[in-house]
Amino acid sequence: MVPSQADDPIVCVVDFHHARGPEIESWFGVKDGTDPAADNDWSYLPFMALSDGAHAYALLPFSSMPYVTRSTVQKAVVVIAKSPQLFGHLREKLSMVTGAWFAQRDFTDMDILKVGLSLRELIYEYKHQTLVLFKCCLLQPKMLFFGSRCERLCMMQFSLISLIPNLLSQLSDCADPDLDTYSTNFVPPTSLKTSSRPSLLAYMGLPLQIFGKGSLFGPYTPLQQLDVLADYGTRSYIVGSTNSLLLQQKDRYSDILINLDDSSISISSPSLRSALALSAADRRWIDFLTQTVTSTWDPQNPSRPTTLAYMGSEEFIRLQFEEYLLALLSAVKYHLYLTSFPPSRPPLILQENKHETDPIVDFNPDWLASWQLTPSYALFNRSTDAHLFDIVEPRHPTAGNLSIEDIQRRITQQIHTLHLDDRFASTKENVSKHLATGKERMREGVEKLWSDIEAFRDAQAQKRRAAASSASTVSENEASGATTLQRRDSARSTQSLSALGSPEKTMSPAPNRFAAAAAARAPDFTTAQASVVAAGQRAGAYMSSWGAWAAEKRKGWGRVGGGETHASAAGGTVEKVVEEQGRVRSPGKKKSREVVGGDGIGRLDA
Repeated sequence: MVPSQADDPIVCVVDFHHARGPEIESWFGVKDGTDPAADNDWSYLPFMALSDGAHAYALLPFSSMPYVTRSTVQKAVVVIAKSPQLFGHLREKLSMVTGAWFAQRDFTDMDILKVGLSLRELIYEYKHQTLVLFKCCLLQPKMLFFGSRCERLCMMQFSLISLIPNLLSQLSDCADPDLDTYSTNFVPPTSLKTSSRPSLLAYMGLPLQIFGKGSLFGPYTPLQQLDVLADYGTRSYIVGSTNSLLLQQKDRYSDILINLDDSSISISSPSLRSALALSAADRRWIDFLTQTVTSTWDPQNPSRPTTLAYMGSEEFIRLQFEEYLLALLSAVKYHLYLTSFPPSRPPLILQENKHETDPIVDFNPDWLASWQLTPSYALFNRSTDAHLFDIVEPRHPTAGNLSIEDIQRRITQQIHTLHLDDRFASTKENVSKHLATGKERMREGVEKLWSDIEAFRDAQAQKRRAAASSASTVSENEASGATTLQRRDSARSTQSLSALGSPEKTMSPAPNRFAAAAAARAPDFTTAQASVVAAGQRAGAYMSSWGAWAAEKRKGWGRVGGGETHASAAGGTVEKVVEEQGRVRSPGKKKSREVVGGDGIGRLDA
């Protein structure tokens, strides 16, 4: 930092020499012949001005300069002020001067001169994680910010610590871990003027001094200061780096890593992760703040709400965090008051109101347990009154249990965060296109199916008509052929039965007649079927007539053999009694025997 007597900011130009590296080229606002860097031991100033990786976006071409030995040149315009409170105002003016100066050298890349990150941008980009980072600062861990753009990297850290009221004006000990002048010289206030905001903040113990003994604040930290970060005496810090080498050693140099390039937060300490978990009341509070900023967001002017109203403005956000912090400090004091009583003798307020609970529950008790281990808490506890809760109500700004409104708001916020509306819109459009295409294809398919069915029906109808026509023709042919054959066979059978004396003689000519009849017909398939049917009918008629003839013969032979019939008295039926094996014996007569031949016809032998 500059000496106390130097109240006005000073400006210097830092140049990158191809052989010697970063070096201060000139000073503005100081006496001629003086070197503030040497007088104040600012040996790291050139390295801070030209950050690691800055050549990735700040290499500016020169076309006609005789002293330039390389194709590109790096320069930085640096403002050194006593307090960072003037950074915004100084930077706005300096940007115009620097732009004109660079324009004289034909510089066209103006990205490095863009406006820094505001509180609205911080909340819009990190949403509920903004509260996580805020509470993390109070716990004094090792916070490492990484980003490829040095300016945005620094502005992010300044925006974050500016949420602690009056801290930007009390950074006298942030440059070195060995400095501790604030806590040594601090005199707690003995009076309170409630109508005065500065008096109220001071009486409540603000600003919380998070940069004291063993702490460091380096918005940009070059590699030359890594030994300071790794030193045993450095217990906590908030630093930034543009060198990707630190990402490979994040577990060594950080408890929490904030990567600005991909907007991610990585917490390596399990205890810190538990302490930074947001309660239902915390989520309700930060969701309300995020929704307020999101609903008034203007991409053309992020620092100002679209309504131009107080809601969602920079001052609105700052006062909301101030209210949250005051309620948190009051709840801590009230928690200490409640826990000072033994369980058997609770305080009177709990006896009168049994529904009264410890308000620290809404702020996460694990966070309080971690904060009580920090030097910041020790300074706050010994320099503030024990009954701060009598001044500020010890209650979370959005205290209460989780409700349906909280869930709906969180779902809405998640949908907006994940851009589900845009994704669903494109998906809906694609689905509509596919549905229209599918509907057209289905219509064409149904029409083709019906046409195929109609064609199939026509083909089947034609086949049925052709089959019916063929069947009627075949039936007529069969009927006429069968009638003719039956007449011929009947006549032939009658002649055969009358002409033959025994069945052996009548059986032989039939196959010859059938063969002759079959040979006489035309050898087409329809006629052959009719012939088979007719032959079967003739064979049946022949066998019937032959059986009748045989039965008549058998009756005659039975009478000659002496068989007799008698009526059965029991059943009333007539039976023909023939002695088995054809033997009949009579006394005094010659034996007679009935012999059954192989043709089944019985004969009598004397």
